Amino acid sequence: MPDSIFSNPRLARVYDPLDPDRSDLDMYLRYIKEFKATTVLDVGCGTGTLISKLTTLGIFTLGVDPAAASIDVAREKVDSDLAEFVVGTTVDVSADPRRQGQFDLATMTANVAQVFLSDDAWMATLEAIKTCLRPGGHLIFEARRPADRGWERWTKEQTHRLVELDSEGPVEEWIQVTKIDGELVSFESPTIFHRDGERIDSTSTLRFRNKEAFEQSLSAAGFIDIEVRDLSYAPGRGWLILARG
Repeated sequence: MPDSIFSNPRLARVYDPLDPDRSDLDMYLRYIKEFKATTVLDVGCGTGTLISKLTTLGIFTLGVDPAAASIDVAREKVDSDLAEFVVGTTVDVSADPRRQGQFDLATMTANVAQVFLSDDAWMATLEAIKTCLRPGGHLIFEARRPADRGWERWTKEQTHRLVELDSEGPVEEWIQVTKIDGELVSFESPTIFHRDGERIDSTSTLRFRNKEAFEQSLSAAGFIDIEVRDLSYAPGRGWLILARG
């Protein structure tokens, strides 16, 4: 199930205005150009920011996400025949014979790769992506390094902000860790709309796998040429992982 921060319509509409700097996507654009991809599968596409960039480059992109509210925003944002959207999972997409072997490249940006909490869900996703890729197609995604213990910076004191939005007026938000259970880190993200006082509390959990776990799971799913690189926009804090189907 999608986190409420992505599935609530009001939250989905302010997701982009609250986080307008998406320079983290630049590295994906560089690799997509390097690999000369003309068809891309964006797993966990959210509000479609990467897709909007790819369609301007003439690249067909299919965005898949279980959060219908986020897909609604993406469809409003991206007005192009080069974009399609599916409310669902990559497993759903891979079951469609039209999508099998269709894509040159697949992406999982931001925290998408860490929302799959169980080994079964993660493996099913990797296998579905491989099914959707053409032979030799690439998968690119990122993940946070557990050793960085980034969740220790997820406190109200360090993340609190009050932002004035044209569409909503003052909007207040912060992140606060609520539970740590091995590799699983749960946190809450309250959003308060000062215009009318509505408060929406979102809860999320991410899994912080280690480098070896990513390499082993990719290999088990049939990927080859697996590379784990430092995350260029957050050196020392995360990995950029590349693999070939």
